[in-house]
Amino acid sequence: MRPNVALKINEEVEKQWNARFLAVANYPQWVANIVPVPKKDGKVRMCVDYRDLNCSSPKDNFLLPNIDVLVDNIAQHSSPSWTTEEKRTFITLWGTFCYKVMPFGLKNASAIYQRAMVALFHDMMHREIEVYVDDILQS
Repeated sequence: MRPNVALKINEEVEKQWNARFLAVANYPQWVANIVPVPKKDGKVRMCVDYRDLNCSSPKDNFLLPNIDVLVDNIAQHSSPSWTTEEKRTFITLWGTFCYKVMPFGLKNASAIYQRAMVALFHDMMHREIEVYVDDILQS
């Protein structure tokens, strides 16, 4: 990795660390590599290559809610309030870290999150809130 790209990756890791999105991974069972993706504005997007992990993970077919039903249910509310929540270890020149939040790129992330939201809010869904993957609308 070129030194200037490595420094930009370090800045992103520090930013995510300060936001408490990351933890140090001391003895990970799985480690993915960082893939720096240049952006048009000169910055670098830090992506984690989870392809090998995704290939070895069985597909989770948890059913997502029907979006048409959700749209019909939220249409009656005048001021919606959407909130989005954020082996996930990656290695950098400065250490090995894991996400404390759900990162992009994992094959089963949406199914895992939807299952967790249904488990947490099953008694409130379709009455007080609507849940679609990582979006929650409070009625």
